[in-house]
Amino acid sequence: MVSEYIYRGDFRVEINENEYENYFDQSILDYKHGSERIKKHLPEMTQGYFDFTDACFKEGEISAKQKQLMALAVAIYAQDEYCIMYHTKGAVEHDASEEEIMETIAVSAALGGGAAFSQGVTLAMETYDYYQMKH
Repeated sequence: MVSEYIYRGDFRVEINENEYENYFDQSILDYKHGSERIKKHLPEMTQGYFDFTDACFKEGEISAKQKQLMALAVAIYAQDEYCIMYHTKGAVEHDASEEEIMETIAVSAALGGGAAFSQGVTLAMETYDYYQMKH
């Protein structure tokens, strides 16, 4: 059995071939179990959230596949592992190609880099200029 590694945050987890096949489904199942747990204590809030998200992901002017790809880009940017898995699965279930997933990753990376660049060239540099002048 071949061992591979999956990274969860700062931790490296070694998994064997059979575990790898179940890792993603198990993670989504863990999310669903956690959702059921909170739903027992906060049923209206939880159901309201589920109803809202269900409505957001319905086919409309934007296709369900495009909505899953948009959510994947945001999840990658937010570094939300569960949403990355959930929306990658959703995109695949709506026939997203490997190339579409890769382009989504690239757009998310551009946004992340763009945010860092724009904050750097404006706020950081303006703050530098201000304190350099005062110094």
